This record gives sequence, structure tokens and C-alpha cells, in this order.
Amino acid sequence: MTQLRIGIDVGGTNTDAIIVDQDGTVVATTKAATTPDPSDGIRAALDAVIAGIDKSSVTQAMLGTTHPANAIIRRKDLEKVGVLRLAAPSSLAVRPGAAWPKDLHAEVIGPRQIIRGGFEYDGREISPLDEDAVRAFAAECVGTVNSVAITSAFAPASFDHELRAAQIIADEVGDALRIGLSHRVGSIGMLERENATILNAALFGVAQAVVNGFHAALESHGLDVDSYLTQNDGTLMTSEEATRLPILTVGSGPTNSMRGACALAGLADALVIDVGGTSADVGILIDGFPRESSAAVEVGGVRTNFRMPDLISIGLGGGTIVSGQHGSVTVGPDSVGYRVITEALINGGSTLTLSDISTAAGRLSGFGEAARVSDLDPMIVAESLAWVDEQVQILCERMKASRTALPLIAVGGGSHLVPNSVPGIAEVIRPAHHAVANAFGAAIAEASGAVDRVYRYEADGREACLDDAKQLAHDAAVRSGADPNHVRITSVVEVPMTYLPGQGCRVQVKAAGPLAPTA
Repeated sequence: MTQLRIGIDVGGTNTDAIIVDQDGTVVATTKAATTPDPSDGIRAALDAVIAGIDKSSVTQAMLGTTHPANAIIRRKDLEKVGVLRLAAPSSLAVRPGAAWPKDLHAEVIGPRQIIRGGFEYDGREISPLDEDAVRAFAAECVGTVNSVAITSAFAPASFDHELRAAQIIADEVGDALRIGLSHRVGSIGMLERENATILNAALFGVAQAVVNGFHAALESHGLDVDSYLTQNDGTLMTSEEATRLPILTVGSGPTNSMRGACALAGLADALVIDVGGTSADVGILIDGFPRESSAAVEVGGVRTNFRMPDLISIGLGGGTIVSGQHGSVTVGPDSVGYRVITEALINGGSTLTLSDISTAAGRLSGFGEAARVSDLDPMIVAESLAWVDEQVQILCERMKASRTALPLIAVGGGSHLVPNSVPGIAEVIRPAHHAVANAFGAAIAEASGAVDRVYRYEADGREACLDDAKQLAHDAAVRSGADPNHVRITSVVEVPMTYLPGQGCRVQVKAAGPLAPTA
């Protein structure tokens, strides 16, 4: 029997859904409006995409969601977090959350303590863990917060104190507090790693609600399937793993589009522009995976260092509002978003949008009534499109890694705005099903795991350290849902840390593999 997968991606304007078979052949697609309650779009998309499909043949469902990112941006539905830093007496000057936006700090950060513990960069203890202080902190958190974020100095070198502190808290309060550990979230750079860990802990409740809602939507449609959420590196993790590491879903939408775009186009190296109703994202794929950002990334105004795709975004989409007269045309950044289906001129509304401009110029067809924009001032149309074309070129030039002319794959419901040729680009490609490339990327994704640790080659030998890192990455991929028999190492990066004794080296390993077969 043919086994089918459902891929769903919740965007700012539309929720896209797709069904593919085990060979990646598209069986059905749909789009539904993303309303203020994203669950409405998920249910509507499911309703449409499974119509006429044998439900018994569906074995897996994948969700790419904006819920965690929106919770941070909107400062809504976040949990209060107790923050425990194991680093005294070496890092008392800067308190946890010191550089956070005031509103987010007030919403998220609860009791804060910096206690003795943590490690030096070479794995030596700064000081023994103050276990009594951990117990006192646990007692302070009960009834005050629902989760705790634990960060140890140089946890990528040694995370023994994080594990011990977590065990003490669990012994003291049982299941009263959910615990997040920094070595599972971020990399070197304690403050940024601590920030990422706090945000991750603040999202525990949101993630659980998303997973519960996703499961409920599947069950209400009679779908008894394995479920996964997409990560921001273009791969998957199990729903259960997503409740532990929800921060890794932030930024997953654009990466779904990038992976889906390259798969639809049959390419492994390309620039991708994903244009929706509100914004456009440009990224680059190397060997089929998004290039990761090498810089610290701000999420909701908070500086973090967990992995994020290298993306550039701009307020450019089908719902972007156009205003002004000839000679003074202004495009965006405001957008009507999902209301483009009612507010754009071509749909009987009263707001001039880029969808109207694109229709008048002949780039967009089959959406609304072209006759409603037949009298638009041609100069306004030309000026608006000139701005769009210039922005696309600028975005591509900023993202290119070299002077080599790569193809540009245009996807998303607003991809009609992308011109057919762009200076410095080999060619512009619009593959079949490009409008739902994000959902396709989710549906075909593999599971992955990664490790980022500091090793001392002098103590254990280089090969033994690399083997350990590869095994840890393999195990992480299996926890995310990969078939343990088909996990492969996709990248190994060694960064010698010349200022460390003992031949210190930062080792980054990533593993990926197809999903484990369903029972």
C-alpha cells in the first residue's frame, strides 16, 4: 500500500498543506487563510487536503509553525522562568536577563540566582557545585514559576554540573518544574546561550499547546499517524522532542520553503526567495541544507547563539500596501496580510496592494479580477515594480557567498512579484507547486541531530573525540525520529581553540537520516 505524508506550514498570511507519497510525488495541495488563531488555518487546510484521500494510507504528518516565534514577538503565552546560573564567582557582574527588553524581561524572568559551579574552558571546575544553593533555589521557584533554565559556564566543555543541578531540582520538587539545560540549546558564549535557554524554557507551554492542538486536529480528521515538527535547519523532530526544544522551531518556515524549493527544482545549491503575503525571505542552500548564520541572532530583541539559518527578510509580499502618487510612491512595510483576499482591489476591496500592482503588470493572473485594476496609473505600477525588482536584487547580492552566479528559486504565494531575470543571477526558476514549497519542504524532510562541544585532543586523542561527537549527533538524530539504521553524518567541523591548553578544539557534528518506518 502506498504510504502518504502530510506536510503543513503555518505562515503569516496562509497555511499551506500538501500530501506526498513515499517517492515525494505530490498528491494534493491546498491553501487556507492564517487567522488570528492559527489552529483555524490548520484545521481548514486539513479539511481540504485530505478530501478524497484514503486516510488509512496516511502514516506521518509534519507541521511547521510560527506559534513559538509569535509568542516571543507578541510577548504572549510565555511562561515565567526561574534562572539558575552555575558560574560563581567568575561571572557575577552581569545578571541574567540584564540586556533584555523591559517588557519581555517582566513577562518571562522570575527568580534569578548565580551560584558556585561551572567549568573553565579546559574542563576544570571553577568551583564545586553548591548543591545546597540549588535546593534553596528549587524551593524558591515552586509556586512562582513553571519552568527553570540552568546554564553552566562552558557547558559545551563539560555539562556535569547542569545535569547534577537538574537532578537535584527534580528530586526536590518532582514534576512541579520543567527544566531546560543550556548545553542542549546553545553553543559557546555563556550569556547568549543562557538567553536562548531561558527563551526555550519560556516556550515549554506554547510548544505543548501546539503539539496537543496538532494531535487533536489530526485525530478529529480520523488520522492516527506519527507526528513531527520542523526545525529551523530544514529537518524534523518528534512532537515529544519539540516540547523539550521548542526554540529550535523558530525560523523553521523559511527553511521549509528553502528545502522544498530546492527539492522541487532538483537542485542542491541555489538562492531561494520565499515571498508570502507579508514578507519575503532570502536564503542560500549548500548541499541541500540552509547555510547557518555565523553571527549571534536576536530573537524578540534578545541576543542568542542557538543555530539559526542565514536569512535576510524584508516587508515585501502580496499583501504589502502601496500608497502615494506618481513620483512619490511608497511600498510597505505595512501589509493587509491574510485579508488580501478581501481588501485588495482585485478582490473588491479598497486597499492598493502589490498583488494589484502585479496583476496590472501581467505578472499575476488567476487571483481576483484583473478588470478592477485596468485603470491604475501605469507610472504608479512601474514605480512600484521598480522598487520590488531593486529589493530582490539587493537581497540576492547580500546573500551570495561568492561572485559565482547561482540560480534563484522563487517560491511562495507572492513569488509572482519576482522578475523573470535578476542581475547577477544565473536564472530565475519557478518549479511546479512553488506556491506550497514550504509545506512540501516539511513533508519530505528528514530528522536530524547536532552536537557542538569542546574537546581536549591531548587527553583522549582526536579520533576518539570525533567518534564521540559523531555518536552523540547520531543519538540526537534518532531521538528526533530518524531511522537508526540509516543515519549519516552530514558535516564535521573542527575549530582549533589555540588559546586553550591541551589541544582544545570545538567540534560541531551534524547527523541526518530518513524517518524511522511506522509500526
